[in-house]
Amino acid sequence: MIGVYRAGNSLLHRTPAGVKLLALLVFTTLLLIFRAPVTMGVGLIVVVLAYALAAYTPVVMLQQVWPMKWIVILLFPFQWWIAGWEAAVVVVGTLVLAVAAAGLVSLTTRTTDLLAVIEWTIQPLRYVRVDPERVALLLTLTIRVVPVINNLVHDVRDARRARGMERSVRAYVTPVVIRTVGYAERLGDALVARGVDD
Repeated sequence: MIGVYRAGNSLLHRTPAGVKLLALLVFTTLLLIFRAPVTMGVGLIVVVLAYALAAYTPVVMLQQVWPMKWIVILLFPFQWWIAGWEAAVVVVGTLVLAVAAAGLVSLTTRTTDLLAVIEWTIQPLRYVRVDPERVALLLTLTIRVVPVINNLVHDVRDARRARGMERSVRAYVTPVVIRTVGYAERLGDALVARGVDD
């Protein structure tokens, strides 16, 4: 999930996290079962209406899928070439709609609520000596790190452009690596402070 929670009072914001995650699961499953361009069209309408229900504009929805633009640009013609335009629409459409829907869940759901639902869902893992709390924390961190790294990359790119070094790979890679490592260290320190250090 790409989005970062934004406080609000819409119907979707007030909907329990478990219901939203279940709806996301059902939505993506239907996209995978009914693989046709018309399904993608219906799915797009559903997602746009869901964003509107949460009081978000199409621009916010676009922001959720924009980081995967290069995947779409490369994947669509490749799928068209090997399987035809309908397959390309279905494959790319499923991917984009699933990410947009997941982004909406993340935008309208607090991290603590997501963590609680995930932790409750995987409680049976206790019987095989797996700590559900740690698994839930790992999954939640993974979900939340994506937008952080994405923003970091965008900041570095903008800084590189401002310095007139758009073609310099070094001016792009080095700051990204340094900032990512720094973020990881701060995150590790925060986890240690919470007692999650083994």
